[in-house]
Amino acid sequence: MSDRRIAVISSGLSNPSSTRMLADRLAAETARVLGERDITVQVDVIELRDLAHDITDNLLTGFARPPLEEAINRVVSADALIAVTPIFSTSYAGLFKSFIDVLDPDALTGKPVLIGANAGTARHSLAIDYAIRPLFTYLHAEPVSTGVFAASSDWGANADEVAPLSARVERGARELAEAMARREASVASDPFDPDTYLGKGKSFGHLLGGLAGE
Repeated sequence: MSDRRIAVISSGLSNPSSTRMLADRLAAETARVLGERDITVQVDVIELRDLAHDITDNLLTGFARPPLEEAINRVVSADALIAVTPIFSTSYAGLFKSFIDVLDPDALTGKPVLIGANAGTARHSLAIDYAIRPLFTYLHAEPVSTGVFAASSDWGANADEVAPLSARVERGARELAEAMARREASVASDPFDPDTYLGKGKSFGHLLGGLAGE
């Protein structure tokens, strides 16, 4: 068996929240599909609500407190990302965008992403494609084709029976699982390991020799 890690960003403001409910369903279904391929998964859920003050401080000072630094490291080192945000004023939540802003611009390059969003009405479902997907494309991430939107009605007795939420979750999760299965597992690098900044098998002598023109 091989291992993969998924970082899940949930930017709901309430507790409990439908944003977290959607995030959990996407993560569970992705893990199930990967299990069919004999791939085990570790899921790290990051509740941005709990990091709101640290995110604001980082935007003002450029310094990440330990909880925020840990969350950033989980996102950067993960094999894939599930990002779920509520829709406010026809776009992603400000807290969601603020967290993305504290990441290094190259941190998500090539990373598979499953986008999820929720709002009170299905009229906001297009926000995934005109607001959220372009954000991840700009960051050179690789969002899967299916974005999963959940309206308030999807959680009740009057849920859509033609395209039920469960079917949308399954489709998006399967696409993410397939993208992850095609990639080699990420290996978190130790910033204090000389191999990280010198190159595998090289020493400070190689570095000094290169600087001297040898």
